[in-house]
Amino acid sequence: MHRVETCIASHYGVGDGYHGRRTASGERFNTYAMTAAHRTRRFGSHVTVKNTANGRSVRVRINDRGPFIKGRCIDLSHAAARAIGMGGLARVTVE
Repeated sequence: MHRVETCIASHYGVGDGYHGRRTASGERFNTYAMTAAHRTRRFGSHVTVKNTANGRSVRVRINDRGPFIKGRCIDLSHAAARAIGMGGLARVTVE
């Protein structure tokens, strides 16, 4: 099923101790890879994340669980966040 979500995205992996740690999928987190954490999407699945403020988008692979803050639906790696011109938080669509 093709599901589209609109929510607030956050990012992780720079200065927070996550880089190099194991993700929920078992692989090592690489903040420079195009990956993301999502609560329900299958590990290994790909989604397109579009920043609604500037129209930039990035395709990422789901390899972790999170975010666990209400209103947020995806945590992007630092590289993915930079690719869509995201600072701390951004309103995005996830498809």
